[in-house]
Amino acid sequence: MLFSGVFDLPWWGYALAALALTHVTIASVTIYLHRCQAHRALELHPLASHFFRFWVWLTTGMVTKEWAAIHRKHHAKCETPEDPHSPQIVGINRVLWGGVFLYVKESHNRETMERYGHGTPDDWLERNVYSRFQVLGLTLMGCVDIALFGVVPGMLILLTQIVWIPFWAAGVINGLGHYFGYRNYDCADASTNIVPWGILIGGEELHNNHHAFAASAKLSNKWYEVDIGWLYIRILSALGLAKVKKVAPTPRFAAPKPTADAQTLQAVITNRYDVLSRYATSLKRIYSHELERLGHWSHEAETLKRFRGALLRMQQLSETERARLSVALKKSRMLATALAMRQELISLWERSSASKEQLVRQLQDWCRRAETSGIPPLVDFSQRLRSYA
Repeated sequence: MLFSGVFDLPWWGYALAALALTHVTIASVTIYLHRCQAHRALELHPLASHFFRFWVWLTTGMVTKEWAAIHRKHHAKCETPEDPHSPQIVGINRVLWGGVFLYVKESHNRETMERYGHGTPDDWLERNVYSRFQVLGLTLMGCVDIALFGVVPGMLILLTQIVWIPFWAAGVINGLGHYFGYRNYDCADASTNIVPWGILIGGEELHNNHHAFAASAKLSNKWYEVDIGWLYIRILSALGLAKVKKVAPTPRFAAPKPTADAQTLQAVITNRYDVLSRYATSLKRIYSHELERLGHWSHEAETLKRFRGALLRMQQLSETERARLSVALKKSRMLATALAMRQELISLWERSSASKEQLVRQLQDWCRRAETSGIPPLVDFSQRLRSYA
């Protein structure tokens, strides 16, 4: 008879044990590897940091420097051929089902490690244990699982621990998180929030929120979104084991200023994703008005309806598509003006060479032209823009 282990549990007891153990791994990845090491969104007490690093080694064999470097490169080269795991480049199936192999391949890229792996642990344990003996951690974890739960349940639990992060993080988050879901923010990449309840992978499902505010320790931004990783961070903070360095800004509003000033400019730049989201709402109003005016079944209206989603999400169009859209926009001054002014607004936070005084004047000029355009949604938006505090 096979060794039954310390705990003799029913089948559902072993299932709960597997979920509990994998959840500790999830917490370790999202709090330690992702938010602390890759993005420096929080600082961890050495006790918490060493526990998470040890647990990641036990259950995944991953090296902190490799994980942080690959993830930083993903942000730096997102949706380009240099992105280590973009479904837009290599296809959704390859990332979803083979994301772990893309990770392993990139981990052998010395240039990636040297350029993006800075600031990660480089102590004696990292050099002589965690980096050198990656399989040893999984072996020890397997021995513990078998001792606690018996041979067959222990091996099944170990298998679950081994495949959990490669599937959910390397496959689902890196794959579906750039392919399917909803978006709160119009980032330049294709990131999405898969579900608003970030429980299975500790809040990492809120991937669009993360790409909008990569340095934020908190991934949830809407009232209905749940970031369980943030809950754990708050608990660690209360215990003195963590210190949050940055979270995503919360827009604040005051009475509209007569004229946009330097503080308005700073507020607009800080809350640029909220600004773009509200501008998209104005564009939708303009779209509805123009489709009604042109007649929903006219050739121009059909073209505008076809490209509505791409324009609202600022997706790239082919040269042929841009040519077709340009012809249709000649029949819609309001929409053409609104689209052009959106690009001008974006340029306020993209022009690094302009001085603050120049940017303030550009913002003032933008508001003046919006409010004299005769386009009601633009007038309302400009007044709202002057309310950012």
